[in-house]
Amino acid sequence: MAPGAPDAANGPALPLGDDPAALLDAAAWALAALVATIEEAATKPLAEVLRADPARTAVLEAARLVSRTGDTLTPHPSLVYADGPTAHSAAQARLSSLRQAVSAAAGLAGGSAGGTWADQDDAVLLSQGRASAMTGRALATRVVPALPGLADRLDREGSRILDVGTGVAALALALARGFPHAEVVGIDVMERVLALAAGELANAEADVAGRVTLRHLDVADLTERAAYDLAWLPAPFLSQDALTAAVPRLTDALRPGGWIVVGTNPAVADPLRRAVAGWNAVRSGGNSLDTDRMVETLTAAGASEVRTFPTVPGGPVLVAAQWGPTH
Repeated sequence: MAPGAPDAANGPALPLGDDPAALLDAAAWALAALVATIEEAATKPLAEVLRADPARTAVLEAARLVSRTGDTLTPHPSLVYADGPTAHSAAQARLSSLRQAVSAAAGLAGGSAGGTWADQDDAVLLSQGRASAMTGRALATRVVPALPGLADRLDREGSRILDVGTGVAALALALARGFPHAEVVGIDVMERVLALAAGELANAEADVAGRVTLRHLDVADLTERAAYDLAWLPAPFLSQDALTAAVPRLTDALRPGGWIVVGTNPAVADPLRRAVAGWNAVRSGGNSLDTDRMVETLTAAGASEVRTFPTVPGGPVLVAAQWGPTH
């Protein structure tokens, strides 16, 4: 099959041309240009950022992320974010992916996969964790208001939220900011990442950080019952066995009528992204369960209602599931 020719079984192939390695190398630099541009645009107007570095912007033009008509530059929607914090989180997510790719290349060259989160350096953990603040804001502003009764519950003193796999606590802090009456409990199996999270809490507003509690705990060992109004579960970061163990623990931990919101990866059509997602899941100790299979899993576990919330095109899909009576 010629390079770039359609594959009837898997969809169009990536047009790599006669020197695929060189194009992939250039693509890494294009991603670097994308990350740097988004990060700068978190604090400056995007038009100003594009004009300030013509050479970098030329890379974005070549990657079709920016189009030019005369002196007018028009960015692709993937460069445009609603506000600075969202742009910063998006840049951190891409930066984490880039750093993990470098780690994978270096690890394989050295004869070791080196892919689990425990193998990543602090910079990767911080980038990945800080990116989750965007999800926390989406939960607070888009998802919770759309779930019957949940916003009212979280507006009461004594309301509680569980953040599974809290990482550096960026999502926990975002939820604490979004729900000023709620206590947020963040759990994680990695002591090192919890130490990084403590540093992030120390730099946050005192009234927000004071409502976030960190625990060194595996969700499979969670024993609380009827303790939380909302639980967050980042499914792609858990192994299949851990995910299977987590769901019944979380349903027991919910108060009647409480909700679990699960971050999932959407089904991917093109073969390259699908293969990369599978490799990432294997390397990091996660799973490749997509949104549809997560909906099936939660429904089979007895959820009384299940809803889905897309985030950005091609990005995670949040699956919300409610258990028990709503009164």
